[in-house]
Amino acid sequence: MLAWDNNTKILAAAIGGILMVATIVGASLSLVATGPGARRTVDNLNARTRAWWVMVILFALALAAGKGGVVVLFALCSFQALREMITLAPSRRADHHTLFWAFFVIVPLHYYLLYIDWYGMFAIFIPVYCFLFLAIRSTLTGDSARYLERTAKIQWGVMICVYCISYAPALLMHKVKGFDASWILLVFLVAIVQLSDVFQYCWGKMLGRRKIAPKLSPNKTWEGFVGGVLTVTAVGAAFSPITPFSWWKGALLAFAIAIMGFFGGLVMSAIKRDAGVKDYGHLIEGHGGVMDRLDSLAFAAPVFFHVVRWYWPT
Repeated sequence: MLAWDNNTKILAAAIGGILMVATIVGASLSLVATGPGARRTVDNLNARTRAWWVMVILFALALAAGKGGVVVLFALCSFQALREMITLAPSRRADHHTLFWAFFVIVPLHYYLLYIDWYGMFAIFIPVYCFLFLAIRSTLTGDSARYLERTAKIQWGVMICVYCISYAPALLMHKVKGFDASWILLVFLVAIVQLSDVFQYCWGKMLGRRKIAPKLSPNKTWEGFVGGVLTVTAVGAAFSPITPFSWWKGALLAFAIAIMGFFGGLVMSAIKRDAGVKDYGHLIEGHGGVMDRLDSLAFAAPVFFHVVRWYWPT
Protein backbone atom coordinates (compact mmCIF):
# COMPACT_ATOMS: atom_id res chain seq x y z
CA MET A 1 0.00 0.00 0.00
CA LEU A 2 2.72 2.45 1.00
CA ALA A 3 4.51 3.26 -2.26
CA TRP A 4 7.81 5.12 -1.92
CA ASP A 5 6.82 7.93 -4.29
CA ASN A 6 7.26 11.70 -4.03
CA ASN A 7 4.19 12.09 -1.81
CA THR A 8 5.52 9.49 0.61
CA LYS A 9 8.92 11.15 0.70
CA ILE A 10 7.35 14.55 1.41
CA LEU A 11 5.24 13.13 4.25
CA ALA A 12 8.16 11.21 5.75
CA ALA A 13 10.40 14.28 5.59
CA ALA A 14 7.75 16.55 7.11
CA ILE A 15 6.80 14.21 9.97
CA GLY A 16 10.39 13.20 10.65
CA GLY A 17 11.47 16.84 10.61
CA ILE A 18 8.77 17.84 13.11
CA LEU A 19 9.77 15.04 15.48
CA MET A 20 13.46 15.89 15.16
CA VAL A 21 12.78 19.54 15.94
CA ALA A 22 10.67 18.53 18.97
CA THR A 23 13.45 16.22 20.17
CA ILE A 24 16.12 18.90 19.82
CA VAL A 25 13.96 21.55 21.48
CA GLY A 26 13.15 19.20 24.36
CA ALA A 27 16.81 18.31 24.87
CA SER A 28 17.78 22.00 24.80
CA LEU A 29 15.08 22.97 27.30
CA SER A 30 16.23 20.20 29.64
CA LEU A 31 19.58 21.97 29.94
CA VAL A 32 18.12 25.35 30.91
CA ALA A 33 14.96 24.44 32.88
CA THR A 34 15.56 25.14 36.57
CA GLY A 35 12.31 25.61 38.50
CA PRO A 36 10.17 22.59 39.46
CA GLY A 37 7.27 23.81 37.32
CA ALA A 38 9.48 24.32 34.26
CA ARG A 39 11.15 20.96 34.84
CA ARG A 40 7.79 19.15 34.97
CA THR A 41 6.68 20.83 31.73
CA VAL A 42 9.91 19.91 29.93
CA ASP A 43 9.85 16.34 31.23
CA ASN A 44 6.26 15.99 30.00
CA LEU A 45 7.24 17.39 26.59
CA ASN A 46 10.12 14.94 26.25
CA ALA A 47 7.95 12.02 27.36
CA ARG A 48 5.34 12.95 24.78
CA THR A 49 7.99 13.26 22.08
CA ARG A 50 9.43 9.82 22.84
CA ALA A 51 5.93 8.35 22.69
CA TRP A 52 5.30 10.11 19.38
CA TRP A 53 8.38 8.48 17.85
CA VAL A 54 7.04 5.05 18.82
CA MET A 55 3.50 5.78 17.61
CA VAL A 56 4.67 7.18 14.26
CA ILE A 57 6.94 4.19 13.65
CA LEU A 58 4.13 1.72 14.48
CA PHE A 59 1.73 3.61 12.19
CA ALA A 60 4.28 3.64 9.36
CA LEU A 61 4.93 -0.10 9.74
CA ALA A 62 1.17 -0.78 9.62
CA LEU A 63 0.87 1.27 6.42
CA ALA A 64 3.84 -0.55 4.90
CA ALA A 65 2.20 -3.90 5.73
CA GLY A 66 -0.85 -2.92 3.68
CA LYS A 67 -4.53 -2.80 4.46
CA GLY A 68 -4.35 -5.82 6.73
CA GLY A 69 -1.69 -4.18 8.87
CA VAL A 70 -3.74 -1.01 9.27
CA VAL A 71 -6.91 -2.93 10.14
CA VAL A 72 -5.09 -5.04 12.75
CA LEU A 73 -3.48 -1.94 14.30
CA PHE A 74 -6.77 -0.09 14.68
CA ALA A 75 -8.57 -3.24 15.86
CA LEU A 76 -6.02 -3.59 18.66
CA CYS A 77 -6.37 0.10 19.49
CA SER A 78 -10.16 -0.24 19.63
CA PHE A 79 -9.87 -3.31 21.87
CA GLN A 80 -7.58 -1.49 24.31
CA ALA A 81 -9.62 1.73 24.21
CA LEU A 82 -12.81 -0.23 24.96
CA ARG A 83 -11.03 -2.00 27.83
CA GLU A 84 -9.95 1.34 29.31
CA MET A 85 -13.43 2.82 29.08
CA ILE A 86 -15.20 -0.22 30.52
CA THR A 87 -12.85 -0.37 33.51
CA LEU A 88 -13.73 3.21 34.51
CA ALA A 89 -17.07 2.06 35.91
CA PRO A 90 -17.50 -1.13 37.97
CA SER A 91 -19.38 -3.96 36.31
CA ARG A 92 -21.44 -6.78 37.76
CA ARG A 93 -20.95 -10.48 37.21
CA ALA A 94 -24.03 -10.47 34.98
CA ASP A 95 -22.19 -8.15 32.55
CA HIS A 96 -19.34 -10.56 31.88
CA HIS A 97 -21.10 -12.52 29.13
CA THR A 98 -22.17 -9.32 27.38
CA LEU A 99 -18.63 -7.96 27.62
CA PHE A 100 -17.27 -11.20 26.16
CA TRP A 101 -19.42 -10.64 23.07
CA ALA A 102 -18.37 -7.01 22.86
CA PHE A 103 -14.63 -7.69 23.06
CA PHE A 104 -14.16 -11.04 21.37
CA VAL A 105 -16.95 -11.15 18.79
CA ILE A 106 -18.08 -7.64 17.88
CA VAL A 107 -14.63 -6.03 17.67
CA PRO A 108 -13.02 -8.62 15.35
CA LEU A 109 -16.18 -9.11 13.27
CA HIS A 110 -16.65 -5.38 12.75
CA TYR A 111 -13.06 -4.95 11.59
CA TYR A 112 -13.39 -8.00 9.35
CA LEU A 113 -16.30 -6.30 7.60
CA LEU A 114 -14.04 -3.31 7.07
CA TYR A 115 -11.24 -5.52 5.74
CA ILE A 116 -13.45 -7.16 3.11
CA ASP A 117 -14.87 -3.75 2.05
CA TRP A 118 -18.49 -4.61 2.91
CA TYR A 119 -19.44 -1.00 3.52
CA GLY A 120 -23.20 -1.58 3.75
CA MET A 121 -22.90 -4.00 6.67
CA PHE A 122 -19.95 -2.13 8.21
CA ALA A 123 -22.06 1.03 8.46
CA ILE A 124 -25.02 -0.59 10.26
CA PHE A 125 -23.53 -3.60 12.07
CA ILE A 126 -22.82 -1.85 15.38
CA PRO A 127 -25.40 0.98 15.51
CA VAL A 128 -28.28 -1.35 14.57
CA TYR A 129 -27.61 -5.03 15.15
CA CYS A 130 -25.06 -4.82 17.98
CA PHE A 131 -27.00 -2.07 19.73
CA LEU A 132 -30.05 -4.34 19.89
CA PHE A 133 -28.09 -7.53 20.59
CA LEU A 134 -26.16 -6.09 23.56
CA ALA A 135 -29.39 -4.96 25.20
CA ILE A 136 -30.99 -8.37 24.65
CA ARG A 137 -27.91 -10.21 25.93
CA SER A 138 -27.83 -8.09 29.09
CA THR A 139 -31.54 -8.72 29.64
CA LEU A 140 -31.13 -12.49 29.43
CA THR A 141 -28.90 -12.45 32.51
CA GLY A 142 -31.97 -11.64 34.60
CA ASP A 143 -30.10 -8.97 36.58
CA SER A 144 -32.05 -5.71 36.46
CA ALA A 145 -29.96 -3.77 38.99
CA ARG A 146 -28.83 -0.50 37.34
CA TYR A 147 -29.73 -2.19 34.04
CA LEU A 148 -29.94 0.98 31.93
CA GLU A 149 -26.67 2.35 33.31
CA ARG A 150 -24.78 -0.91 32.75
CA THR A 151 -26.11 -1.58 29.28
CA ALA A 152 -25.66 2.02 28.13
CA LYS A 153 -22.03 1.95 29.29
CA ILE A 154 -21.27 -1.09 27.13
CA GLN A 155 -23.19 0.24 24.13
CA TRP A 156 -21.57 3.68 24.41
CA GLY A 157 -18.12 2.09 24.70
CA VAL A 158 -18.63 -0.04 21.60
CA MET A 159 -19.96 2.93 19.62
CA ILE A 160 -17.11 5.29 20.49
CA CYS A 161 -14.15 2.94 20.88
CA VAL A 162 -14.95 0.58 18.03
CA TYR A 163 -17.45 2.06 15.58
CA CYS A 164 -16.30 5.70 15.54
CA ILE A 165 -12.58 4.95 15.64
CA SER A 166 -12.92 2.38 12.84
CA TYR A 167 -13.97 5.15 10.44
CA ALA A 168 -10.29 6.13 10.27
CA PRO A 169 -9.06 2.89 8.61
CA ALA A 170 -12.37 2.74 6.73
CA LEU A 171 -10.95 5.54 4.57
CA LEU A 172 -8.95 2.82 2.82
CA MET A 173 -12.26 1.57 1.38
CA HIS A 174 -12.81 4.90 -0.32
CA LYS A 175 -11.11 5.09 -3.71
CA VAL A 176 -11.42 8.70 -4.83
CA LYS A 177 -11.86 9.01 -8.56
CA GLY A 178 -8.56 9.93 -10.19
CA PHE A 179 -6.60 9.51 -6.93
CA ASP A 180 -4.92 6.17 -6.26
CA ALA A 181 -3.30 6.65 -2.84
CA SER A 182 -6.29 6.32 -0.50
CA TRP A 183 -3.89 5.79 2.39
CA ILE A 184 -3.03 9.49 2.20
CA LEU A 185 -6.60 10.27 3.29
CA LEU A 186 -5.94 8.27 6.46
CA VAL A 187 -2.59 9.98 7.04
CA PHE A 188 -4.18 13.40 6.46
CA LEU A 189 -6.90 12.69 9.04
CA VAL A 190 -4.56 11.29 11.68
CA ALA A 191 -1.96 14.02 11.15
CA ILE A 192 -4.48 16.86 11.39
CA VAL A 193 -6.15 15.39 14.49
CA GLN A 194 -2.89 14.87 16.33
CA LEU A 195 -1.29 18.14 15.22
CA SER A 196 -4.41 19.97 16.34
CA ASP A 197 -4.01 18.53 19.83
CA VAL A 198 -0.31 19.44 19.84
CA PHE A 199 -0.84 23.00 18.61
CA GLN A 200 -3.68 23.61 21.05
CA TYR A 201 -1.43 22.37 23.84
CA CYS A 202 1.48 24.59 22.73
CA TRP A 203 -0.62 27.74 22.20
CA GLY A 204 -2.35 27.11 25.50
CA LYS A 205 0.98 26.85 27.33
CA MET A 206 2.25 30.05 25.73
CA LEU A 207 -0.84 32.28 25.73
CA GLY A 208 -3.58 30.42 27.59
CA ARG A 209 -5.52 32.55 30.09
CA ARG A 210 -9.26 31.99 29.76
CA LYS A 211 -10.52 28.48 30.51
CA ILE A 212 -13.14 26.98 28.21
CA ALA A 213 -14.48 24.31 30.57
CA PRO A 214 -12.44 24.41 33.79
CA LYS A 215 -14.47 21.67 35.50
CA LEU A 216 -14.05 19.25 32.60
CA SER A 217 -10.63 20.03 31.15
CA PRO A 218 -8.74 22.72 33.06
CA ASN A 219 -5.87 22.82 30.53
CA LYS A 220 -8.08 23.80 27.59
CA THR A 221 -8.13 27.56 26.99
CA TRP A 222 -9.72 29.79 24.38
CA GLU A 223 -6.30 31.03 23.31
CA GLY A 224 -5.01 27.50 22.85
CA PHE A 225 -8.17 26.42 21.03
CA VAL A 226 -8.21 29.32 18.56
CA GLY A 227 -4.45 29.23 17.99
CA GLY A 228 -4.42 25.47 17.47
CA VAL A 229 -7.40 25.42 15.10
CA LEU A 230 -6.06 28.27 12.96
CA THR A 231 -2.58 26.73 12.81
CA VAL A 232 -3.81 23.31 11.82
CA THR A 233 -6.15 24.88 9.22
CA ALA A 234 -3.04 26.35 7.58
CA VAL A 235 -1.36 22.95 7.80
CA GLY A 236 -4.35 21.39 6.01
CA ALA A 237 -3.95 23.88 3.17
CA ALA A 238 -0.21 23.19 3.01
CA PHE A 239 -0.79 19.41 2.80
CA SER A 240 -3.40 19.75 0.03
CA PRO A 241 -1.02 19.24 -2.96
CA ILE A 242 -0.55 15.58 -2.02
CA THR A 243 -4.27 15.01 -1.46
CA PRO A 244 -7.31 15.11 -3.77
CA PHE A 245 -8.31 18.44 -2.16
CA SER A 246 -7.68 21.97 -3.37
CA TRP A 247 -5.91 24.25 -0.89
CA TRP A 248 -9.09 25.85 0.39
CA LYS A 249 -10.94 22.54 0.66
CA GLY A 250 -7.98 21.08 2.52
CA ALA A 251 -8.11 24.05 4.89
CA LEU A 252 -11.87 23.66 5.46
CA LEU A 253 -11.54 19.91 6.09
CA ALA A 254 -8.69 20.51 8.53
CA PHE A 255 -10.81 23.15 10.28
CA ALA A 256 -13.75 20.72 10.60
CA ILE A 257 -11.46 17.93 11.83
CA ALA A 258 -9.95 20.23 14.47
CA ILE A 259 -13.37 21.38 15.71
CA MET A 260 -14.73 17.83 15.96
CA GLY A 261 -11.50 16.63 17.56
CA PHE A 262 -11.72 19.35 20.20
CA PHE A 263 -15.26 18.38 21.15
CA GLY A 264 -14.27 14.71 21.14
CA GLY A 265 -11.60 15.46 23.71
CA LEU A 266 -14.04 17.51 25.77
CA VAL A 267 -16.73 14.81 25.78
CA MET A 268 -14.26 12.10 26.74
CA SER A 269 -12.89 14.37 29.49
CA ALA A 270 -16.41 14.62 30.91
CA ILE A 271 -16.49 10.82 31.20
CA LYS A 272 -13.14 10.79 32.98
CA ARG A 273 -14.19 13.52 35.40
CA ASP A 274 -17.39 11.63 36.16
CA ALA A 275 -15.27 8.57 36.98
CA GLY A 276 -12.85 10.67 39.05
CA VAL A 277 -9.71 9.91 37.00
CA LYS A 278 -7.25 12.08 35.06
CA ASP A 279 -6.41 9.61 32.27
CA TYR A 280 -7.96 6.50 30.78
CA GLY A 281 -4.75 4.56 31.41
CA HIS A 282 -0.96 4.69 31.56
CA LEU A 283 0.04 2.66 28.51
CA ILE A 284 1.49 5.60 26.53
CA GLU A 285 4.21 7.62 28.28
CA GLY A 286 3.22 11.26 28.68
CA HIS A 287 -0.17 10.74 27.04
CA GLY A 288 -2.11 8.41 29.34
CA GLY A 289 -4.08 5.56 27.80
CA VAL A 290 -4.95 4.68 24.22
CA MET A 291 -8.33 6.39 24.56
CA ASP A 292 -6.60 9.59 25.71
CA ARG A 293 -4.79 9.61 22.36
CA LEU A 294 -7.80 8.58 20.25
CA ASP A 295 -10.59 10.64 21.85
CA SER A 296 -10.28 13.40 19.24
CA LEU A 297 -10.00 10.91 16.38
CA ALA A 298 -13.17 9.11 17.49
CA PHE A 299 -15.26 12.22 16.84
CA ALA A 300 -13.40 13.53 13.80
CA ALA A 301 -13.09 10.28 11.80
CA PRO A 302 -16.81 9.61 11.05
CA VAL A 303 -17.41 13.23 10.00
CA PHE A 304 -14.32 13.34 7.76
CA PHE A 305 -15.17 9.95 6.23
CA HIS A 306 -18.71 10.92 5.24
CA VAL A 307 -17.75 14.38 3.98
CA VAL A 308 -15.12 12.81 1.70
CA ARG A 309 -17.52 10.06 0.63
CA TRP A 310 -20.21 12.61 -0.23
CA TYR A 311 -18.13 15.24 -2.05
CA TRP A 312 -15.36 13.08 -3.52
CA PRO A 313 -17.15 10.04 -5.01
CA THR A 314 -15.44 6.83 -5.98
